[in-house]
Amino acid sequence: MPTYEYHCDSCQHDFEEFQYIKDEPLKKCPKCQKNKLRRLISGGSAVVFRGSGFYQTDYRSDAYKKAAKAETAPKTESAASKQSACCSGCSGCGGAKE
Repeated sequence: MPTYEYHCDSCQHDFEEFQYIKDEPLKKCPKCQKNKLRRLISGGSAVVFRGSGFYQTDYRSDAYKKAAKAETAPKTESAASKQSACCSGCSGCGGAKE
């Protein structure tokens, strides 16, 4: 529901009123009860951002994302490294004891 600003030309009273968009503008001043009220045109306060906001620098660069992905990607071991790590001649690595 929008907030409208009103001004009375008779008593100079300024106030805000919550009204539906389809409602007729008020005509009578709540302070002096005269029909000298007019609705003002204002910018309003549609959206209020609080805090530092969102900037392009708030997000990580593509280079950082690629490096992080490479760092966390599961590493695949080659058959040769598995065999040298085991070397017990078991069937676990498929290698045979030399």
